[in-house]
Amino acid sequence: MIRFFTILICFSALLARADDAVTKLTVAGVAEFTAAYQAWDGARFGKAAELFGQASTNTSATVTNFYWLGAAQFHRMLQLQNSPGNSTNKDAAEAALSAAVDALTQAVKLDEKHAESHALLGTIYGMKIGKNILRGAWFGPRVVKHRDLAIALGAENPRVRYLFGMCQFHTASKPAAWQETLTTLLAAEKLFETESKRANDSPEPRWGRSSCLTFIGQTYELLGQKAKAAEYFRKALAEHAADHLAKAGLTRVADKK
Repeated sequence: MIRFFTILICFSALLARADDAVTKLTVAGVAEFTAAYQAWDGARFGKAAELFGQASTNTSATVTNFYWLGAAQFHRMLQLQNSPGNSTNKDAAEAALSAAVDALTQAVKLDEKHAESHALLGTIYGMKIGKNILRGAWFGPRVVKHRDLAIALGAENPRVRYLFGMCQFHTASKPAAWQETLTTLLAAEKLFETESKRANDSPEPRWGRSSCLTFIGQTYELLGQKAKAAEYFRKALAEHAADHLAKAGLTRVADKK
């Protein structure tokens, strides 16, 4: 009996150390992700993904670890696609996208009510569709499934609304759809404002606000409202000076008098 309790105590101590190690990796990963987001640095997104990957291979890994791994790989893919001066490495971008899907799929297996993971999955499948009708027939049901779950589970979550709007942006092709996109993104902007007033406890997600502003600017641009587009591109750059999409957008729509 004494031996049994000794083994149990040792096992509990090992589990506690494992949990502590995972927590440290996750916190370090969030810090690296935050720095990568501000600098829009692909290498740092990769480093963040490595840290989250180490955390997610631990036996005590949780949905949080897989969510952050998916988020890091998703942003690494975006950085590869959108940074100026880069000849886009399609293979690397596809690999990052595939890794994001794998991690987020595992996240929703661990917690089917994790709204942000559903939102990211819906966005990724929406991006895969683009304006292609055939891909829409294949990926469309997945977009709808994850989008509806995300909204149902996280209606007041700013990233859920922003990612829903991002998905709409990538699939919309007519003014009415662009207007719907704008409505979604403006609602997300208000939710981000509310979130910014709350204390932030790592590893709680806090990314997306500046990118939401950029997509609002792009949507206004599509609708022909260049003054509003410029206003939002400037807002995005005030929060995130390395936002290349906002810089390019402002160059397109700014008054050059």
